Amino acid sequence: MHISTKMKKEIKEIIELPEGIAAEIKNRVVTLKKDNNEISRKYSGFEIKQEGNSLVLVNEKATKNEKKLIKSIAAHLRNAVKGLQEKFVYELKICYVHFPCTVELKGNELIIKNFLGEKVPRIAKISPGVEVKINKDIITVASHDKELAGQTAATIEKTSKIKYRDRRVFQDGIFITKKEKGR
Repeated sequence: MHISTKMKKEIKEIIELPEGIAAEIKNRVVTLKKDNNEISRKYSGFEIKQEGNSLVLVNEKATKNEKKLIKSIAAHLRNAVKGLQEKFVYELKICYVHFPCTVELKGNELIIKNFLGEKVPRIAKISPGVEVKINKDIITVASHDKELAGQTAATIEKTSKIKYRDRRVFQDGIFITKKEKGR
């Protein structure tokens, strides 16, 4: 007869909130606010308390998987705090060899025209809350939410992906050249 016992121990993560950032915890959603900016994160499986100017994530009998979950949510919350202080910025470079492509913004869409001589433009959706600027051959993506900024940059890069051609010859595209480091 084999009896399995899992080691369970208390896990506690503390996230300091700088001055000017307010936190609200309601229905398993943490909302961080500063000025007009707001970032929310949903969580489950543990308890979050607000003690003074910090958030405390606690699970008294955590398994290995619950520890991973707490550490991940703590990293998300630290990135949210960092994002409320300064925006996360990604830079992309427009590269072309064969056909000069043009990139323009229209509302919440980035339109790539004449990519590899294609007649139909390629369109990348821009997430709400993300600022996109085009300066010649550099595209700058900025947002207070790291996930939105990163996802928008990845969407733009994927929109210009070349399929069914030799990558050694056709090196055109839009590529992420600088991305924000997280925790």
